[in-house]
Amino acid sequence: MSPTSETAREGRRLVIVESPAKAKTIKGYLGPGYVVEASVGHIRDLPGTAAEVPDGYTGEVRRLGIDVEHDFEPVYVVNADKKAQVAKLKSLLKDADELFLATDEDREGEAIAWHLQEVLRPKVPVHRMVFHEITKDAIQAAVNNPRELNKRLVDAQETRRILDRLYGYEVSPVLWKKVMPKLSAGRVQSVATRLVVERERERMAFRSASYWDLTAVFSSATATEGDPGTFGARLSSVDGRRVAAGRDFDSLGRLKAGSAQVLHLDEEAARALAAGLAGADFRVRSVESKPYRRSPYAPFRTTTMQQEAGRKLGFGAKRAMDVAQKLYENGFITYMRTDSTTLSETAVNAARAQVEQLYGREYLPDAPRVYTGKVKNAQEAHEAIRPSGDRFRTPAETGLRGDEFRLYELIWMRTVASQMKDAVGQSVTVKVGGTATDARTATTRDVEFSATGKIITFHGFLKAYVEGRDDPDAELDDRERRLPPVAEGDALGAEEINPDGHATKPPARFTEASLIKDLEDREIGRPSTYAAIIDTIVARRYVFKKGTALVPSFLALAVVRLLEEHFGRLVDYDFTAKMENDLDGIARGEGASVPWLRRFYYGEAAQGDVGPSAADAGNGDGDHLGGLKELVTDLGAIDAREISSFPLGDSGIVLRVGRYGPYVEKGEQRADVPDELAPDELTVELAEELLAKPSGVRELGTDPVSGNEIVAKDGRYGPYFTEVLPEGTPKTGKNAVKPRTQSLLSTMSLDTVTLEDALKVFGLPRIVGADPEGVEISAQNGRYGPYLKKGTDSRSLENEEQMFTVTLEEALAIYATPKARGRAAAKPPLKELGTDPVSERPVVVKDGRFGAYVTDGETNATLRREDSVEEITPERGYELLAEKRAKGPVKKTAKKAPAKKATAKKAPAKKAATAKKAPAKKAAATKATADGAAATGSAAAKAAVKKATVKKTAAKTVAAEAGTAKKAATVQASAAE
Repeated sequence: MSPTSETAREGRRLVIVESPAKAKTIKGYLGPGYVVEASVGHIRDLPGTAAEVPDGYTGEVRRLGIDVEHDFEPVYVVNADKKAQVAKLKSLLKDADELFLATDEDREGEAIAWHLQEVLRPKVPVHRMVFHEITKDAIQAAVNNPRELNKRLVDAQETRRILDRLYGYEVSPVLWKKVMPKLSAGRVQSVATRLVVERERERMAFRSASYWDLTAVFSSATATEGDPGTFGARLSSVDGRRVAAGRDFDSLGRLKAGSAQVLHLDEEAARALAAGLAGADFRVRSVESKPYRRSPYAPFRTTTMQQEAGRKLGFGAKRAMDVAQKLYENGFITYMRTDSTTLSETAVNAARAQVEQLYGREYLPDAPRVYTGKVKNAQEAHEAIRPSGDRFRTPAETGLRGDEFRLYELIWMRTVASQMKDAVGQSVTVKVGGTATDARTATTRDVEFSATGKIITFHGFLKAYVEGRDDPDAELDDRERRLPPVAEGDALGAEEINPDGHATKPPARFTEASLIKDLEDREIGRPSTYAAIIDTIVARRYVFKKGTALVPSFLALAVVRLLEEHFGRLVDYDFTAKMENDLDGIARGEGASVPWLRRFYYGEAAQGDVGPSAADAGNGDGDHLGGLKELVTDLGAIDAREISSFPLGDSGIVLRVGRYGPYVEKGEQRADVPDELAPDELTVELAEELLAKPSGVRELGTDPVSGNEIVAKDGRYGPYFTEVLPEGTPKTGKNAVKPRTQSLLSTMSLDTVTLEDALKVFGLPRIVGADPEGVEISAQNGRYGPYLKKGTDSRSLENEEQMFTVTLEEALAIYATPKARGRAAAKPPLKELGTDPVSERPVVVKDGRFGAYVTDGETNATLRREDSVEEITPERGYELLAEKRAKGPVKKTAKKAPAKKATAKKAPAKKAATAKKAPAKKAAATKATADGAAATGSAAAKAAVKKATVKKTAAKTVAAEAGTAKKAATVQASAAE
């Protein structure tokens, strides 16, 4: 951008933000004289692999990226995929007279600003520019009122980063050795997994209790027009004893202590009681009326927004944050990572003006409502999440569509409702009494029914917004239950009296919304990172989704057991919350980073250190008084087999978590456990069923040619034939011999296949003959079925048997027929889900080339591993489609250069490969960081080599999109957890 003559005299200002989208929006507000450029998230970080550590570092520093012996000095390296961007920023800085660091106004943003200053080393004045909304007024006010960099926030963020690197890189290798390779541990990741596992343990230990009561429908003769003539009631007491309800039973299905005066009705007693009430007279015994009042909910902060987006819109936490990120960057809402419920005076005035405009003055309270954040250590400099600007745009005025419209509407409604009057009304409780006669004993029993009602006389804020509930059966705040106007002593008629059976239910599994709420209530982690944490534990296969419920895998059971028994303090909820408080104390200047890290890592406080005892850094069971370093040094006490073994009662059956997945074992019997099975569903009966199935290995006989034994096995990818090579056969090296292996045909069953079947399949591909030109034709079995192959020309066969029977004449006839073009007739849908709320098109589940998928005719989304055609819900289908839409269209791979130009293109291709390889390394490092784990770079390196032909410009585009605003920061933030 070339400055005008006027701005040239005033100087040229470089403004650095985090994302290209934000840069584009802000540039429009600042105008000439300002160059706005994005850092695209973090520009440097701790090294992801030892290869990234600069020369000169050795030993532990090379492994950890931190010099633990010299005040925990971090080794920061510029991310390989950011070197070009850093060079661009340095070039722009040369022509600038001032530098404005305009990253987000939280600890993560402060740290990014500090890293920028450290790497760019500006020789011009540097200003920290902060704002909580991207509007013209807010941006210009931020430019005119900069502040200094807050080093305390930087120190706190650095301490988090170092802590999580130490935690992940020291604890994760223990999991590799004792449970399974490539696992990860993290400060909040592991605690979140433990919460999900503990809930599943409660479900596994749960025993259901049955109980009965009566429901009745009474009619009133006093009902007037407009009032209900009947109302429902439930039996509450018999002979003065309260009838047992679900809350009176413990998790083992027994009445709780202190429930001796509670009457537990079984089915027989309930039916006898109902029969004894036939023809009985009923009267109103009491009517109790109380005023009802409900105040508005506070405006959204990060976690409440995530929870409500989950309940009302079906968004996962990550999806909610991604949509909110776009709304913020495009100037529609204020900053979406906040712990505060505070609204600025500008926002309050805007909300009150909209209340009066849309609902009328009678809905506007006399004085503005003030909300104070209840979250401990909330950064009150932030506002709550609200529509941006000094006048709120209604959803219709925004021009938004799809997910962005729906989330903006939610935020707008919540903010406006927060400045409205209370909802008021009356709640009523009616007691109805009668006498039951037992015909068998000629005795009578006094019974009492209870009914509750609620009438809202003034809806107040409920006109604009009603909060959702995690429990789908819970009653919402705006739900009315009207009762007829009855008075004490009124006679009632009984239209129905029915026995009603119930069974206690196990505690509900966590959803994303309820897990976030629990983490926040326990003060564990930071709200801004919860979405990344949940994403991580799902990606690491510790947790999978069943509908909206979070279900722990058997792998998670083994990992949590190891951490609880040998690193108890590290996954203790109170200790983790205390660590969070300590880190916040460092941000407030109440503590020092290095002494705190020394106590955590080495245990005993160094001379002169003041702080928690060594036990605070050790294991909660008292076995260790040292810090983390001592905990991971001696692993001899950890029995890997015991950690991964879970007996199923006294049945003699043991569930084991093996390298290739969970299985059950009883003596010599062994059977794999389905990956999608929830732990509380693995009963002794189911285990017996699994063990009773064929073992998965059948000896078929000896190959008459090779003399090797042939067996049929059930593998991870289906049943197959293989030969058993003699002992001593080399398995590695240049003389290695691999056994013949072939999948069973689709018409074959593992229970019935024979040696002849195996030898028949081993004979594939079968040479059919040669065409008149001498080109060989063979019959083969492929991924998509049987086919003929002649050179590069292939033709499908009608069935598998044809592979063994097709003659040369038949093959030539097939090739003489023109090859069919176009698609085959579409298969009918497997399931219909309904109408997508975004595209408003019918959504169905179809069977595709790569498995089942959902589609609305425009967007296709493959079902995940945890999804099944039978159990997938419409909401889950809509969520998969929304996630696919959010990713945007798949980018086409650049076409390869013609073969004759390969030599000329060689150098640029190598350069492109290098450019692409760096981001792949960064991806591996970021992923390990997000888990707080010791990452391996090999997989990322392979992925980078595989994609080496992608052009450098495409790599830059992908990097820019992946780094929009806080996406890169979110991944980095997850490392802080």
